[in-house]
Amino acid sequence: MLPLAWKDDLTTFLPEEQVKIDGQTHPLGNGGHVTVYPQTEAEISAVLRYANSHGKKVCIVGGGTKRGFGGQMECADILLSLANYSGIVEHAAADMTVTVKSGTVFGQLQDYLAEYRQKVALDPAWPQYATIGGVIAANDSGPKRLGYGSARDSVIGLRTVYPDGTVIRSGGKVVKNVAGYDMNKLFIGAMGTLGVLSEITLKLRPLPKYESLVLLSFPSGNLEEVRSFAVQFLDSMMEPVCFELLSPSLSERLIGKRAYTLMIAFEDVESAVHYQEDYVQRLRPSHTTIRILPQEEAKSFWQTFYTIGPNGAAPHEPAGNEVEAAVKIGVVNLNVISIIRESELLEDCCHVHMEAHGALGHGLCQVYLKGSEESIITAIEQLRAAATSLGGYAIVKHLPFALRTRVNVWGEKPSYFFLLEGIKRKIDPKQTLNHQRFVGGI
Repeated sequence: MLPLAWKDDLTTFLPEEQVKIDGQTHPLGNGGHVTVYPQTEAEISAVLRYANSHGKKVCIVGGGTKRGFGGQMECADILLSLANYSGIVEHAAADMTVTVKSGTVFGQLQDYLAEYRQKVALDPAWPQYATIGGVIAANDSGPKRLGYGSARDSVIGLRTVYPDGTVIRSGGKVVKNVAGYDMNKLFIGAMGTLGVLSEITLKLRPLPKYESLVLLSFPSGNLEEVRSFAVQFLDSMMEPVCFELLSPSLSERLIGKRAYTLMIAFEDVESAVHYQEDYVQRLRPSHTTIRILPQEEAKSFWQTFYTIGPNGAAPHEPAGNEVEAAVKIGVVNLNVISIIRESELLEDCCHVHMEAHGALGHGLCQVYLKGSEESIITAIEQLRAAATSLGGYAIVKHLPFALRTRVNVWGEKPSYFFLLEGIKRKIDPKQTLNHQRFVGGI
């Protein structure tokens, strides 16, 4: 059946202006021959019911920031856009919870909550583009994960539309839920392969009274010194929300110093923040350089930091034949130092520009690459080999579609893959939703 016929079918339950035929493919893939823009949960359900019963594949998009993350389909039959499905459903300020539609832009949600001196304790990249649904579906998080936790720690309830159009609720709307299995965790991080998140209930935190960012640079390049400082600091009673190591190239871009640099962020009452700043001053090696960004400067720095990686919603066009890529690596926390060092070495041998940062508190690293197609592929393989040798993993979070057909984005199937496959087969037997978007081609 041709796209025009699909449009005629879809307009029997959607207004015509909410159904568009897109004749162009996107360089990041994960598109659709027909794009639909539902505005209600009932319309989302109707679209999925139609697709499931007619054997159509559906790809989901929110703000588009993660369009280059996974996916072996350049163009599905239907692209389900949640761009027009946004807004606050319920905000219980006294209970510190909020329920939102999944297409709500994360930055706009934070701006709304700031008027109540509250926030969602997450810090994803590109907050002015990313939607809360995409953040939760990808289990996205940033450097402040050390203090905030992951998306799984913030979600207390979901409404999800199954591939056959059935709507289910998991969790609840209060922070303390006692209800057997935590079904929320099934959908968080599943990349939209099990259902379309329609409403998300999150627990909130009060905005900090004060915050600052300590930038501690090691001009000598002695990574054993970085490790020694990190061990002493992590063994202390200090409570940073971020303890992140920057590669020299990324440090130079952000603060103008080409040196290994630690970002140490504090959020608390002002006296407690200053006490922890003083502790860093006393603990640091004598020849290191330190810069402390007070509240407003720290906020400005973070606004810049969250836009350093590739953005699928507004892809940058590198010069010549260069492409951009992003790799997420997970290792034991102090092995982050080895990964950051490896990225620096690969920059020369693979002829790829690399910028990297990693959390010495929990072990997640982000590496951003820019170079020719073949160099990017070689560098990704080397990064994965380095992570595997340390007992970790590497996931490609951003890559043009043409290269995703040549690179195993998720790496080797995990030992528990049969469980993931069984869950997908049970919930989506017709492979309707985000086909081949997740681990092992699920």
